[in-house]
Amino acid sequence: MKKLLSTMCMLGLVVPAFQAQAQDEAGFTNMFNGKDLTGWAGSPDLWSVQDGAITGQTTKEKPAAENTFLIWTNGQPGDFEMRCSFRIVANNNVGFANSGVQYRSKVVKPSYWVVAGYQADMEAGPNYTGGLYEEKMRGILASRGQKVLIHADGQKEVTGSLGDAGDLQKEIHNGDWNDYVIIAKGNHLQQFINGKQMIDVVDEQKESAAAFGIIALQLHAGPPGRCEMTVQFKDLRIKVEPSGKKIVFVAGPPSHGPGEHEYRAGCMLLEKCLKANVPGIQTVVYSYGWPTDAHAFDGADAVVLSMDGGSGHPALQDNHLEQLGQLMDKGVGFACIHYAVEPTKEKGESEFLQWMGGAFEVNWSVNPTWTANFATLPDHPITRGVTPFEIKDEWYFHMRFQPDMKGITPILSAVAPDSTMDRPDGEHSGNPAVRDAVAQHIPQVTAWAYERPDGGRGFGLTGAHYHKNWGNDNFRKVVLNGILWIAKVDVPPNGVQSTVTDEDLKANLDDKSRN
Repeated sequence: MKKLLSTMCMLGLVVPAFQAQAQDEAGFTNMFNGKDLTGWAGSPDLWSVQDGAITGQTTKEKPAAENTFLIWTNGQPGDFEMRCSFRIVANNNVGFANSGVQYRSKVVKPSYWVVAGYQADMEAGPNYTGGLYEEKMRGILASRGQKVLIHADGQKEVTGSLGDAGDLQKEIHNGDWNDYVIIAKGNHLQQFINGKQMIDVVDEQKESAAAFGIIALQLHAGPPGRCEMTVQFKDLRIKVEPSGKKIVFVAGPPSHGPGEHEYRAGCMLLEKCLKANVPGIQTVVYSYGWPTDAHAFDGADAVVLSMDGGSGHPALQDNHLEQLGQLMDKGVGFACIHYAVEPTKEKGESEFLQWMGGAFEVNWSVNPTWTANFATLPDHPITRGVTPFEIKDEWYFHMRFQPDMKGITPILSAVAPDSTMDRPDGEHSGNPAVRDAVAQHIPQVTAWAYERPDGGRGFGLTGAHYHKNWGNDNFRKVVLNGILWIAKVDVPPNGVQSTVTDEDLKANLDDKSRN
Protein backbone atom coordinates (compact mmCIF):
# COMPACT_ATOMS: atom_id res chain seq x y z
CA MET A 1 0.00 0.00 0.00
CA LYS A 2 2.81 2.36 0.91
CA LYS A 3 4.47 1.53 -2.40
CA LEU A 4 1.21 2.30 -4.25
CA LEU A 5 0.84 5.62 -2.47
CA SER A 6 4.44 6.44 -3.20
CA THR A 7 3.89 5.67 -6.88
CA MET A 8 0.74 7.79 -6.97
CA CYS A 9 2.59 10.68 -5.35
CA MET A 10 5.33 10.35 -7.89
CA LEU A 11 2.78 10.38 -10.70
CA GLY A 12 1.12 13.38 -9.12
CA LEU A 13 4.40 15.19 -9.31
CA VAL A 14 5.33 13.96 -12.76
CA VAL A 15 2.09 14.84 -14.56
CA PRO A 16 2.18 18.55 -13.67
CA ALA A 17 5.85 18.60 -14.69
CA PHE A 18 4.95 17.27 -18.14
CA GLN A 19 2.09 19.76 -18.37
CA ALA A 20 4.43 22.62 -17.50
CA GLN A 21 6.92 21.45 -20.11
CA ALA A 22 4.19 21.22 -22.76
CA GLN A 23 2.93 24.68 -21.88
CA ASP A 24 6.50 26.01 -22.03
CA GLU A 25 6.78 24.69 -25.60
CA ALA A 26 3.42 26.12 -26.71
CA GLY A 27 3.66 28.16 -29.88
CA PHE A 28 7.01 26.76 -31.00
CA THR A 29 7.53 25.42 -34.53
CA ASN A 30 10.15 22.85 -35.47
CA MET A 31 12.85 24.20 -37.78
CA PHE A 32 14.42 20.80 -38.54
CA ASN A 33 12.71 17.52 -39.39
CA GLY A 34 15.47 15.36 -37.89
CA LYS A 35 16.00 13.50 -41.17
CA ASP A 36 17.36 15.76 -43.90
CA LEU A 37 18.13 19.39 -44.69
CA THR A 38 14.71 20.29 -46.09
CA GLY A 39 14.15 23.97 -45.29
CA TRP A 40 17.89 24.71 -45.12
CA ALA A 41 20.43 25.81 -47.74
CA GLY A 42 24.21 25.46 -47.58
CA SER A 43 27.23 23.64 -48.98
CA PRO A 44 26.41 19.94 -49.47
CA ASP A 45 30.13 19.23 -49.02
CA LEU A 46 30.12 20.61 -45.49
CA TRP A 47 26.61 20.08 -44.11
CA SER A 48 24.68 16.87 -43.58
CA VAL A 49 22.44 15.09 -41.09
CA GLN A 50 24.15 12.57 -38.80
CA ASP A 51 22.51 10.74 -35.92
CA GLY A 52 19.43 12.94 -36.19
CA ALA A 53 21.42 16.19 -35.91
CA ILE A 54 22.38 18.89 -38.40
CA THR A 55 26.10 18.39 -38.77
CA GLY A 56 28.67 20.81 -40.12
CA GLN A 57 32.12 19.38 -40.64
CA THR A 58 35.40 20.60 -42.10
CA THR A 59 38.31 18.28 -42.86
CA LYS A 60 41.73 18.60 -44.49
CA GLU A 61 40.16 17.28 -47.68
CA LYS A 62 37.11 19.53 -47.44
CA PRO A 63 37.96 22.76 -45.63
CA ALA A 64 35.78 25.88 -45.58
CA ALA A 65 37.30 28.44 -47.93
CA GLU A 66 35.75 31.18 -45.80
CA ASN A 67 33.15 31.34 -43.06
CA THR A 68 30.11 29.66 -44.54
CA PHE A 69 26.60 29.01 -43.24
CA LEU A 70 23.60 26.73 -43.39
CA ILE A 71 20.68 29.09 -43.97
CA TRP A 72 17.13 28.50 -42.75
CA THR A 73 14.89 29.26 -45.73
CA ASN A 74 11.51 29.47 -44.02
CA GLY A 75 11.44 33.10 -43.00
CA GLN A 76 13.19 36.17 -41.66
CA PRO A 77 11.91 36.55 -38.12
CA GLY A 78 11.89 39.83 -36.26
CA ASP A 79 10.77 39.23 -32.68
CA PHE A 80 11.20 35.59 -31.69
CA GLU A 81 12.51 33.02 -29.26
CA MET A 82 14.67 30.27 -30.72
CA ARG A 83 15.77 27.14 -28.88
CA CYS A 84 18.26 24.47 -29.90
CA SER A 85 20.91 22.12 -28.62
CA PHE A 86 24.48 22.25 -29.90
CA ARG A 87 27.72 20.36 -29.62
CA ILE A 88 31.07 21.56 -30.98
CA VAL A 89 34.30 19.56 -31.20
CA ALA A 90 37.78 20.51 -32.42
CA ASN A 91 39.29 17.87 -34.72
CA ASN A 92 42.77 19.41 -34.81
CA ASN A 93 45.85 19.61 -32.62
CA VAL A 94 45.35 23.26 -31.60
CA GLY A 95 41.88 22.81 -30.14
CA PHE A 96 40.21 25.38 -32.40
CA ALA A 97 36.55 25.13 -33.37
CA ASN A 98 34.19 28.05 -33.78
CA SER A 99 30.57 28.34 -34.83
CA GLY A 100 27.42 30.24 -33.97
CA VAL A 101 23.76 30.86 -34.65
CA GLN A 102 23.14 33.84 -36.89
CA TYR A 103 19.91 35.76 -36.39
CA ARG A 104 18.39 38.89 -37.87
CA SER A 105 21.12 38.47 -40.48
CA LYS A 106 21.49 38.85 -44.23
CA VAL A 107 23.14 36.93 -47.06
CA VAL A 108 26.12 38.84 -48.46
CA LYS A 109 27.55 36.20 -50.78
CA PRO A 110 24.94 33.71 -52.03
CA SER A 111 27.46 31.67 -54.03
CA TYR A 112 29.13 30.44 -50.81
CA TRP A 113 26.27 30.95 -48.35
CA VAL A 114 28.08 33.80 -46.57
CA VAL A 115 26.05 35.69 -43.97
CA ALA A 116 26.49 38.89 -41.97
CA GLY A 117 24.72 39.96 -38.78
CA TYR A 118 24.09 39.06 -35.14
CA GLN A 119 25.66 35.79 -34.01
CA ALA A 120 25.13 33.82 -30.81
CA ASP A 121 28.72 32.69 -30.50
CA MET A 122 30.07 29.23 -29.63
CA GLU A 123 33.49 27.59 -29.68
CA ALA A 124 35.48 24.65 -28.34
CA GLY A 125 37.64 26.99 -26.26
CA PRO A 126 36.93 28.95 -23.05
CA ASN A 127 36.47 32.51 -24.30
CA TYR A 128 33.57 33.19 -26.64
CA THR A 129 30.67 30.77 -26.15
CA GLY A 130 27.56 32.69 -25.11
CA GLY A 131 28.80 36.04 -26.37
CA LEU A 132 27.12 38.22 -28.97
CA TYR A 133 29.23 38.79 -32.08
CA GLU A 134 28.24 40.61 -35.25
CA GLU A 135 29.66 38.76 -38.22
CA LYS A 136 31.31 40.98 -40.85
CA MET A 137 30.00 44.11 -39.16
CA ARG A 138 30.64 45.52 -35.67
CA GLY A 139 32.49 42.55 -34.18
CA ILE A 140 32.07 41.68 -30.50
CA LEU A 141 29.00 43.43 -29.12
CA ALA A 142 28.91 41.75 -25.72
CA SER A 143 31.20 39.26 -24.03
CA ARG A 144 29.86 36.48 -21.87
CA GLY A 145 28.41 37.86 -18.64
CA GLN A 146 27.93 41.42 -19.88
CA LYS A 147 24.88 43.66 -20.02
CA VAL A 148 25.57 46.17 -22.80
CA LEU A 149 23.89 49.28 -24.14
CA ILE A 150 24.92 50.21 -27.69
CA HIS A 151 24.27 53.94 -28.00
CA ALA A 152 22.93 55.64 -31.12
CA ASP A 153 26.46 56.69 -32.09
CA GLY A 154 27.72 53.10 -31.83
CA GLN A 155 29.52 53.46 -28.52
CA LYS A 156 29.20 50.37 -26.34
CA GLU A 157 28.58 50.80 -22.63
CA VAL A 158 28.75 47.90 -20.18
CA THR A 159 25.83 48.64 -17.86
CA GLY A 160 25.91 45.58 -15.63
CA SER A 161 26.99 42.01 -15.02
CA LEU A 162 25.23 38.68 -15.36
CA GLY A 163 28.05 36.89 -13.61
CA ASP A 164 31.75 36.22 -13.92
CA ALA A 165 32.70 34.98 -17.40
CA GLY A 166 34.75 32.15 -15.92
CA ASP A 167 31.95 31.01 -13.65
CA LEU A 168 29.50 31.05 -16.55
CA GLN A 169 31.95 29.02 -18.63
CA LYS A 170 31.69 26.27 -16.00
CA GLU A 171 27.98 25.95 -16.91
CA ILE A 172 28.95 24.98 -20.47
CA HIS A 173 29.58 21.31 -21.26
CA ASN A 174 32.69 21.31 -23.45
CA GLY A 175 32.46 18.74 -26.23
CA ASP A 176 28.96 17.70 -25.18
CA TRP A 177 25.41 18.86 -25.78
CA ASN A 178 24.31 22.29 -24.53
CA ASP A 179 20.98 24.08 -24.76
CA TYR A 180 20.99 27.52 -26.40
CA VAL A 181 18.09 29.99 -26.16
CA ILE A 182 18.02 33.23 -28.14
CA ILE A 183 15.37 35.88 -27.48
CA ALA A 184 15.05 38.94 -29.71
CA LYS A 185 12.36 41.49 -29.01
CA GLY A 186 12.60 44.95 -30.47
CA ASN A 187 16.17 46.13 -29.93
CA HIS A 188 16.60 43.90 -26.85
CA LEU A 189 18.68 40.75 -27.37
CA GLN A 190 19.23 37.99 -24.82
CA GLN A 191 21.12 34.69 -24.97
CA PHE A 192 21.02 31.77 -22.53
CA ILE A 193 22.98 28.51 -22.31
CA ASN A 194 21.81 25.64 -20.10
CA GLY A 195 19.40 27.98 -18.34
CA LYS A 196 22.02 30.63 -17.51
CA GLN A 197 21.79 34.08 -19.10
CA MET A 198 25.00 34.86 -20.96
CA ILE A 199 24.42 38.34 -22.45
CA ASP A 200 21.85 41.13 -22.40
CA VAL A 201 22.12 43.78 -25.11
CA VAL A 202 20.05 46.82 -26.04
CA ASP A 203 21.04 48.03 -29.52
CA GLU A 204 20.11 51.67 -30.16
CA GLN A 205 22.38 52.19 -33.18
CA LYS A 206 19.52 52.39 -35.67
CA GLU A 207 21.60 52.40 -38.85
CA SER A 208 23.24 49.10 -37.82
CA ALA A 209 20.70 47.34 -35.60
CA ALA A 210 18.66 44.75 -37.49
CA ALA A 211 14.94 44.41 -36.83
CA PHE A 212 14.56 41.12 -38.73
CA GLY A 213 16.55 38.77 -40.91
CA ILE A 214 17.58 35.22 -41.64
CA ILE A 215 18.67 32.53 -39.22
CA ALA A 216 21.76 30.51 -40.11
CA LEU A 217 24.33 28.14 -38.60
CA GLN A 218 28.06 28.84 -39.01
CA LEU A 219 31.09 26.80 -40.01
CA HIS A 220 34.30 28.73 -39.41
CA ALA A 221 37.16 28.77 -41.90
CA GLY A 222 40.86 28.40 -41.24
CA PRO A 223 44.13 26.96 -42.52
CA PRO A 224 44.39 23.18 -43.03
CA GLY A 225 45.58 21.34 -39.97
CA ARG A 226 44.32 24.02 -37.60
CA CYS A 227 40.58 24.36 -38.20
CA GLU A 228 39.12 20.88 -38.77
CA MET A 229 35.98 20.76 -36.66
CA THR A 230 32.52 19.31 -36.16
CA VAL A 231 29.48 21.23 -34.96
CA GLN A 232 26.04 19.70 -34.50
CA PHE A 233 22.58 21.12 -33.85
CA LYS A 234 19.35 19.38 -32.89
CA ASP A 235 15.92 20.16 -31.46
CA LEU A 236 15.79 23.49 -33.32
CA ARG A 237 12.47 25.25 -32.80
CA ILE A 238 11.22 28.80 -32.91
CA LYS A 239 8.32 30.86 -31.68
CA VAL A 240 7.83 34.01 -33.74
CA GLU A 241 5.92 36.90 -32.32
CA PRO A 242 3.26 38.31 -34.65
CA SER A 243 4.85 40.88 -36.89
CA GLY A 244 1.83 43.12 -36.64
CA LYS A 245 1.40 42.76 -40.40
CA LYS A 246 -2.12 41.65 -41.23
CA ILE A 247 -3.25 40.69 -44.74
CA VAL A 248 -6.94 40.47 -45.52
CA PHE A 249 -8.06 38.43 -48.55
CA VAL A 250 -11.55 38.93 -49.94
CA ALA A 251 -12.68 36.16 -52.29
CA GLY A 252 -15.76 36.66 -54.43
CA PRO A 253 -18.66 34.25 -55.02
CA PRO A 254 -18.21 31.27 -57.38
CA SER A 255 -17.84 32.19 -61.04
CA HIS A 256 -17.17 30.44 -64.36
CA GLY A 257 -16.54 26.72 -64.73
CA PRO A 258 -14.54 24.28 -62.63
CA GLY A 259 -10.89 25.26 -62.34
CA GLU A 260 -11.60 28.82 -63.45
CA HIS A 261 -12.07 31.86 -61.22
CA GLU A 262 -11.54 29.72 -58.12
CA TYR A 263 -11.41 32.80 -55.94
CA ARG A 264 -11.80 31.14 -52.57
CA ALA A 265 -9.40 28.25 -53.29
CA GLY A 266 -6.82 30.64 -54.73
CA CYS A 267 -6.91 32.96 -51.73
CA MET A 268 -6.73 30.06 -49.29
CA LEU A 269 -3.78 28.61 -51.17
CA LEU A 270 -1.93 31.94 -51.05
CA GLU A 271 -2.77 32.21 -47.36
CA LYS A 272 -1.38 28.72 -46.73
CA CYS A 273 1.86 29.55 -48.54
CA LEU A 274 2.33 32.75 -46.55
CA LYS A 275 1.58 31.15 -43.20
CA ALA A 276 3.94 28.26 -43.88
CA ASN A 277 6.83 30.36 -45.08
CA VAL A 278 6.59 33.83 -43.53
CA PRO A 279 6.68 33.44 -39.75
CA GLY A 280 4.65 35.91 -37.74
CA ILE A 281 2.41 37.11 -40.57
CA GLN A 282 -1.32 37.33 -39.86
CA THR A 283 -3.80 36.43 -42.58
CA VAL A 284 -7.55 36.08 -42.89
CA VAL A 285 -9.69 35.02 -45.87
CA TYR A 286 -13.28 36.18 -46.26
CA SER A 287 -15.08 33.97 -48.76
CA TYR A 288 -18.05 34.34 -51.11
CA GLY A 289 -18.22 38.11 -51.20
CA TRP A 290 -17.67 41.21 -49.15
CA PRO A 291 -17.24 40.58 -45.41
CA THR A 292 -20.24 41.44 -43.26
CA ASP A 293 -18.07 41.72 -40.16
CA ALA A 294 -17.75 45.43 -39.37
CA HIS A 295 -14.28 44.80 -37.98
CA ALA A 296 -13.01 42.68 -40.89
CA PHE A 297 -10.40 45.21 -41.96
CA ASP A 298 -9.33 46.37 -38.50
CA GLY A 299 -5.55 46.47 -38.30
CA ALA A 300 -5.09 45.49 -41.94
CA ASP A 301 -1.77 46.29 -43.59
CA ALA A 302 -2.87 45.00 -46.98
CA VAL A 303 -6.12 44.09 -48.70
CA VAL A 304 -6.14 41.57 -51.56
CA LEU A 305 -9.24 41.26 -53.76
CA SER A 306 -9.92 38.20 -55.94
CA MET A 307 -13.42 38.40 -57.42
CA ASP A 308 -15.53 39.21 -60.45
CA GLY A 309 -15.26 42.73 -61.80
CA GLY A 310 -17.44 45.02 -63.85
CA SER A 311 -20.65 46.54 -62.53
CA GLY A 312 -21.11 43.60 -60.15
CA HIS A 313 -17.68 44.08 -58.58
CA PRO A 314 -18.20 43.59 -54.82
CA ALA A 315 -15.93 46.56 -54.10
CA LEU A 316 -18.35 48.85 -55.98
CA GLN A 317 -21.43 47.88 -54.00
CA ASP A 318 -22.94 49.82 -51.08
CA ASN A 319 -20.26 51.78 -49.18
CA HIS A 320 -17.39 49.41 -49.95
CA LEU A 321 -15.36 51.95 -51.92
CA GLU A 322 -15.64 54.30 -48.97
CA GLN A 323 -14.43 51.52 -46.67
CA LEU A 324 -11.44 50.92 -48.88
CA GLY A 325 -10.76 54.64 -49.18
CA GLN A 326 -10.50 54.98 -45.43
CA LEU A 327 -7.97 52.14 -45.38
CA MET A 328 -5.98 53.64 -48.23
CA ASP A 329 -5.82 56.96 -46.36
CA LYS A 330 -4.00 55.05 -43.62
CA GLY A 331 -1.44 53.71 -46.08
CA VAL A 332 -2.87 50.18 -46.34
CA GLY A 333 -1.62 48.22 -49.35
CA PHE A 334 -4.05 47.26 -52.11
CA ALA A 335 -3.90 44.38 -54.59
CA CYS A 336 -6.29 42.97 -57.16
CA ILE A 337 -6.01 39.61 -58.87
CA HIS A 338 -7.42 38.87 -62.34
CA TYR A 339 -11.02 40.03 -62.88
CA ALA A 340 -10.85 42.12 -59.70
CA VAL A 341 -8.69 44.65 -61.60
CA GLU A 342 -11.81 45.73 -63.50
CA PRO A 343 -14.00 48.37 -61.85
CA THR A 344 -16.21 50.47 -64.11
CA LYS A 345 -15.20 53.73 -65.70
CA GLU A 346 -18.21 55.38 -64.06
CA LYS A 347 -17.53 53.98 -60.58
CA GLY A 348 -14.30 52.77 -59.09
CA GLU A 349 -11.78 53.39 -61.85
CA SER A 350 -10.53 56.71 -60.48
CA GLU A 351 -10.13 55.12 -57.03
CA PHE A 352 -8.35 52.05 -58.38
CA LEU A 353 -5.94 54.28 -60.29
CA GLN A 354 -5.21 56.17 -57.07
CA TRP A 355 -4.77 53.03 -54.98
CA MET A 356 -3.25 50.53 -57.42
CA GLY A 357 -1.96 52.68 -60.28
CA GLY A 358 -3.82 50.78 -62.98
CA ALA A 359 -7.10 49.14 -63.92
CA PHE A 360 -8.92 47.37 -66.74
CA GLU A 361 -10.98 49.84 -68.77
CA VAL A 362 -13.62 48.64 -71.23
CA ASN A 363 -13.11 49.71 -74.86
CA TRP A 364 -9.41 50.22 -74.04
CA SER A 365 -8.17 47.02 -72.35
CA VAL A 366 -8.66 43.48 -73.64
CA ASN A 367 -8.90 39.98 -72.10
CA PRO A 368 -7.64 37.34 -74.57
CA THR A 369 -6.22 33.96 -73.60
CA TRP A 370 -2.60 33.57 -74.69
CA THR A 371 0.78 32.26 -73.66
CA ALA A 372 2.87 35.11 -72.30
CA ASN A 373 6.66 34.80 -72.36
CA PHE A 374 8.12 36.86 -69.53
CA ALA A 375 11.69 36.78 -70.82
CA THR A 376 13.02 39.70 -68.81
CA LEU A 377 12.22 40.86 -65.29
CA PRO A 378 12.89 44.17 -63.54
CA ASP A 379 15.05 44.57 -60.46
CA HIS A 380 12.34 44.90 -57.82
CA PRO A 381 11.56 43.17 -54.49
CA ILE A 382 8.56 41.50 -56.14
CA THR A 383 10.81 39.68 -58.63
CA ARG A 384 13.20 38.30 -56.01
CA GLY A 385 13.78 34.62 -56.68
CA VAL A 386 11.69 34.73 -59.86
CA THR A 387 13.24 33.49 -63.09
CA PRO A 388 11.95 34.13 -66.64
CA PHE A 389 8.98 31.94 -67.44
CA GLU A 390 6.04 31.55 -69.80
CA ILE A 391 2.51 30.52 -69.00
CA LYS A 392 -0.88 30.38 -70.67
CA ASP A 393 -3.60 32.43 -69.03
CA GLU A 394 -6.33 34.94 -69.73
CA TRP A 395 -3.85 37.79 -69.56
CA TYR A 396 -5.60 41.15 -69.69
CA PHE A 397 -3.48 43.90 -71.18
CA HIS A 398 -3.43 47.44 -72.53
CA MET A 399 -4.46 48.52 -69.06
CA ARG A 400 -5.32 52.07 -68.09
CA PHE A 401 -2.47 53.41 -65.98
CA GLN A 402 -1.53 56.58 -64.20
CA PRO A 403 -0.38 59.32 -66.63
CA ASP A 404 3.20 58.71 -67.79
CA MET A 405 3.26 55.53 -65.67
CA LYS A 406 4.26 57.70 -62.71
CA GLY A 407 5.00 55.57 -59.65
CA ILE A 408 4.49 52.34 -61.60
CA THR A 409 7.02 49.55 -62.12
CA PRO A 410 5.99 46.94 -64.71
CA ILE A 411 6.62 43.54 -63.10
CA LEU A 412 5.48 41.13 -65.82
CA SER A 413 5.55 42.34 -69.43
CA ALA A 414 5.36 40.42 -72.68
CA VAL A 415 4.75 41.04 -76.36
CA ALA A 416 1.23 39.92 -77.19
CA PRO A 417 0.98 37.76 -80.33
CA ASP A 418 -1.18 38.83 -83.26
CA SER A 419 -3.64 36.06 -82.36
CA THR A 420 -4.80 38.10 -79.36
CA MET A 421 -6.51 40.39 -81.87
CA ASP A 422 -8.50 37.66 -83.65
CA ARG A 423 -11.78 38.74 -82.09
CA PRO A 424 -13.84 41.66 -83.40
CA ASP A 425 -13.86 44.97 -81.60
CA GLY A 426 -15.87 45.02 -78.42
CA GLU A 427 -15.79 46.22 -74.81
CA HIS A 428 -13.32 43.48 -73.80
CA SER A 429 -12.11 42.09 -77.12
CA GLY A 430 -10.56 44.83 -79.22
CA ASN A 431 -10.33 48.49 -80.19
CA PRO A 432 -8.18 50.56 -82.57
CA ALA A 433 -5.71 51.64 -79.88
CA VAL A 434 -4.87 48.14 -78.66
CA ARG A 435 -4.69 46.80 -82.23
CA ASP A 436 -2.12 49.44 -83.05
CA ALA A 437 -0.08 48.58 -79.93
CA VAL A 438 -0.07 44.86 -80.77
CA ALA A 439 0.86 45.57 -84.38
CA GLN A 440 3.87 47.56 -83.14
CA HIS A 441 4.88 44.69 -80.82
CA ILE A 442 4.87 46.98 -77.82
CA PRO A 443 5.39 44.90 -74.63
CA GLN A 444 2.17 44.71 -72.65
CA VAL A 445 2.13 45.01 -68.85
CA THR A 446 0.22 42.20 -67.15
CA ALA A 447 1.42 42.75 -63.56
CA TRP A 448 2.68 45.91 -61.93
CA ALA A 449 3.72 47.55 -58.67
CA TYR A 450 2.63 51.04 -57.70
CA GLU A 451 4.11 53.39 -55.10
CA ARG A 452 1.44 55.87 -54.10
CA PRO A 453 2.34 59.49 -53.36
CA ASP A 454 1.04 59.00 -49.80
CA GLY A 455 3.49 56.13 -49.22
CA GLY A 456 1.00 53.32 -49.70
CA ARG A 457 1.55 50.56 -52.25
CA GLY A 458 -0.49 48.76 -54.88
CA PHE A 459 -0.10 45.60 -56.93
CA GLY A 460 -2.10 44.32 -59.87
CA LEU A 461 -2.05 40.95 -61.63
CA THR A 462 -4.23 40.33 -64.66
CA GLY A 463 -3.68 36.56 -64.84
CA ALA A 464 -4.98 33.72 -62.61
CA HIS A 465 -8.05 32.83 -64.65
CA TYR A 466 -6.88 29.20 -64.42
CA HIS A 467 -6.51 27.88 -60.88
CA LYS A 468 -3.88 25.35 -61.98
CA ASN A 469 -1.47 28.21 -62.66
CA TRP A 470 -0.90 28.58 -58.91
CA GLY A 471 1.13 25.39 -59.29
CA ASN A 472 3.74 27.30 -61.30
CA ASP A 473 6.48 28.33 -58.86
CA ASN A 474 7.39 31.57 -60.63
CA PHE A 475 3.80 32.66 -61.18
CA ARG A 476 2.95 31.99 -57.53
CA LYS A 477 6.10 33.63 -56.20
CA VAL A 478 5.37 36.89 -58.05
CA VAL A 479 2.03 37.15 -56.27
CA LEU A 480 3.30 36.10 -52.84
CA ASN A 481 6.17 38.58 -53.10
CA GLY A 482 3.75 41.25 -54.30
CA ILE A 483 1.47 40.72 -51.32
CA LEU A 484 4.37 41.05 -48.88
CA TRP A 485 5.59 44.15 -50.69
CA ILE A 486 2.29 46.01 -50.47
CA ALA A 487 2.09 45.09 -46.76
CA LYS A 488 5.60 46.56 -46.33
CA VAL A 489 7.05 43.26 -45.22
CA ASP A 490 10.61 42.80 -46.41
CA VAL A 491 10.63 40.29 -49.27
CA PRO A 492 13.23 37.51 -48.65
CA PRO A 493 16.34 37.62 -50.87
CA ASN A 494 15.08 34.61 -52.84
CA GLY A 495 11.43 35.53 -52.59
CA VAL A 496 8.77 33.59 -50.72
CA GLN A 497 9.77 29.94 -50.99
CA SER A 498 6.72 27.70 -51.15
CA THR A 499 5.71 24.28 -52.38
CA VAL A 500 2.31 23.45 -53.83
CA THR A 501 1.20 19.87 -54.46
CA ASP A 502 -1.59 18.50 -56.65
CA GLU A 503 -3.57 17.94 -53.46
CA ASP A 504 -3.08 21.59 -52.50
CA LEU A 505 -4.50 22.65 -55.88
CA LYS A 506 -7.56 20.44 -55.36
CA ALA A 507 -8.28 21.82 -51.90
CA ASN A 508 -11.17 24.22 -51.25
CA LEU A 509 -12.49 24.24 -54.85
CA ASP A 510 -16.05 25.49 -55.20
CA ASP A 511 -18.76 23.03 -56.15
CA LYS A 512 -19.70 24.23 -59.62
CA SER A 513 -21.66 21.18 -60.69
CA ARG A 514 -24.83 23.27 -60.88
CA ASN A 515 -23.26 26.18 -62.75
